[in-house]
Amino acid sequence: MQGIVLRVYSDFIDVLTDEGERWQCKALGKLKRRRRLTTLVAAGDRVEIKPVDAAKREGLITDILPRKSALSRRRPNTTTPIEDVILANPDEIMVVVAAAEPEPNLFLLDRFLVAAESSEIPAFIVINKIDLTGEREARKTFGLYEAIGYPIFYISAARNIGVEALRRHLKDHITVVAGPSGAGKSSLINRLQPGLNLRVGELMRIGKGKHTTRWAQLYPLDSGGFIADTPGLRELGLWDIRPHELSDYFPDMRALAPNCRFNDCTHITEPGCAVREATNRGEIHPHRWASYLQLFDEATATVDAIPPSLDRP
Repeated sequence: MQGIVLRVYSDFIDVLTDEGERWQCKALGKLKRRRRLTTLVAAGDRVEIKPVDAAKREGLITDILPRKSALSRRRPNTTTPIEDVILANPDEIMVVVAAAEPEPNLFLLDRFLVAAESSEIPAFIVINKIDLTGEREARKTFGLYEAIGYPIFYISAARNIGVEALRRHLKDHITVVAGPSGAGKSSLINRLQPGLNLRVGELMRIGKGKHTTRWAQLYPLDSGGFIADTPGLRELGLWDIRPHELSDYFPDMRALAPNCRFNDCTHITEPGCAVREATNRGEIHPHRWASYLQLFDEATATVDAIPPSLDRP
């Protein structure tokens, strides 16, 4: 019997079988020897289970299928590189921001997008609360991201505007929910999945705060697919980005970087920098350039703060 892991807590693993039944399972001890340098099992993993008590729907996980992707970080405070998997097999990251209340913070949006790019997981943007501004005004603020190539959905969870188109997009995907506090993530998910009744503010905040919880939880959607509640943005690996890699995670800069005079160009002070020249010509939005500079300084400070024993090999 096969299924997908919804949640891992302590030694217990909640599995939704392909037949639509929820089982509480534990993993066979011998599986641990196969995955010594990564999380044994995480939400999103596909697993084989063997019934132990069919009446109580309790079983053993006898096999874990190979992952096609993972949202992960390096486990902190370890000298041996160990992958800490937050979510297995995600298809996309949905970054939810508000058109107003709170006022849009484009730098924070860029942090989320860089985290998604560094995790090699496609991202799209949901602009919520357009009932407060109108779609036209929202497009004036966020249109630069459409120009870069990020898909954007303009919606109002409160007024049920644009939600059906988003629901169709989510069908048959495992979608990670991200976004700042106040963006209306819980209200949106309650609209996408009636009856779930998440409390407003229940989804974990994703920002620069500290988060010790490492697990994620999947919520099945009746229309098909899953919404994933995850820990904070620091868990998405932004802390692990090296300064010279940063432009790789800005699509509007990535295509230009090979034209720089120096292969290791940081786009800060080097002569013959194609990225800086494009910025001066207005081909890269000033806000994106400001975000790049700020994140570059942040990445530099983070690298300087990592002890050599914890640095990546």
